[in-house]
Amino acid sequence: MAVTKIGAIKDSLSRVVDYAANPNKTIYSDLKNAIHYAENGEKTISEEACFVTGINCNTDTAYEEMKNVQFHFGKTSGNVAYHAYQSFKTGEVTPEQCHRLGVELAKQMWVTDYQVLVATHFNTGTYHNHFVINSVNMWNGKKFNCNKKAYYKFRDLSDSLCEREHLTVLTNPQNKISRTLYYVEKNGEPTKYNLMREAIDKALSISCSLKEFTYVLKKQGYIVNLNLDLKYATIRSVNYARNTRLYRLGEKYDKEHIFQKLKENDLWKTAPEFNTFQKSINPKYVVSKKVRFNGCFATTRKITGLKALYLHYCYMLGYLPKAKQHKPLSPEMRAAWRKIDRYSQEVRLMDSKELTTISAVNEFISTTKKQIASLEKQRQHCYNKMRHCKQPSVMAELKSKRDDFTKTLTLLRKEVKVATNILEDNDEIKHNMNAEKAMQQKRFITKQKTRHRYDDLCG
Repeated sequence: MAVTKIGAIKDSLSRVVDYAANPNKTIYSDLKNAIHYAENGEKTISEEACFVTGINCNTDTAYEEMKNVQFHFGKTSGNVAYHAYQSFKTGEVTPEQCHRLGVELAKQMWVTDYQVLVATHFNTGTYHNHFVINSVNMWNGKKFNCNKKAYYKFRDLSDSLCEREHLTVLTNPQNKISRTLYYVEKNGEPTKYNLMREAIDKALSISCSLKEFTYVLKKQGYIVNLNLDLKYATIRSVNYARNTRLYRLGEKYDKEHIFQKLKENDLWKTAPEFNTFQKSINPKYVVSKKVRFNGCFATTRKITGLKALYLHYCYMLGYLPKAKQHKPLSPEMRAAWRKIDRYSQEVRLMDSKELTTISAVNEFISTTKKQIASLEKQRQHCYNKMRHCKQPSVMAELKSKRDDFTKTLTLLRKEVKVATNILEDNDEIKHNMNAEKAMQQKRFITKQKTRHRYDDLCG
């Protein structure tokens, strides 16, 4: 499986050339030694033992040759180059095979018209090729048109090479998730997507029909649409109107897989182990963090304003210590727990600075920024004196003052950041609380209806 991408470079050609030929990222620790090793006839692996190759240029003078072509045709501005990469599935290719495929791909894609530097890296744990392409044609001076057609051609050529080598090929590539979301999910923190996955897994584990599956998901705060007439199956929170396509959660959560799993459950329903399995399912919401709050809720005076809002919100999240834990019902509240450290900082700032209203927070930010500007001027004054100071004792005193200013500025900037977070989180907190209260109200009404039916049956 080879993943490909092409992007334009506007700032510096030398930067990306240096990155592609970085000795710390290539297979050999010293790029020059690797090139010399390839040239002296002592290769022991193959002709591709060097893992940096120049197409229509030399590896050690690639930057100079590319710039000469640009100066010759007077095209040194705009997109100075293009940076592409080709990444293979971990453990599927050897370093030699990876580089050989990269060189072959560059020759098929750019033939003899453009100068290309191909370098094989392994710094991410996965073998991948970097391509640095000069944006100017070396024969007629025309700029490379890096449009969608060029990208798809690059991807198709890479896929054909993978098929020839019997490597994995993505037949239906989907949009990837953002980098931030990828690392959040990798760390095991709840997000909108992995909470949906957990809800679907739970529903599939105890459902034998589409009706049961839909009902269990709705009890968890989700509405799923598996209509066969629709091209894509969707899922959404009961508090949002925007749907998420199930294929974005992964292949095992697509419509076909869900129907297959429900069919298997229906066949298993007749087995004697099924009832035991259903009784054993009792998922609990695990609380891993607590909000820091000093004092006793029984003896403390009544809390009002923003602090009261935050403390009630933290209670609804299930994070207040020494209190009966509340289990969040809505997906929005279950996803908000990963921000608990941020909420904790905001509560402590409200307590220490006595910020009870939004207007007080805005005033605090304005005042603190003025204080920061004043301290920055004083610190700059210290820097100006240090430039002309020649006495060691005076220099040491100036450095001490500078360090004190830096520590104070760091603290004030952090407080401004936390106060800004309060303004950003205020509307989101209110929305999440309303969603949670709506879920609680629905559950209360359902329990009341069930109780009335029981009373009617008992006469």
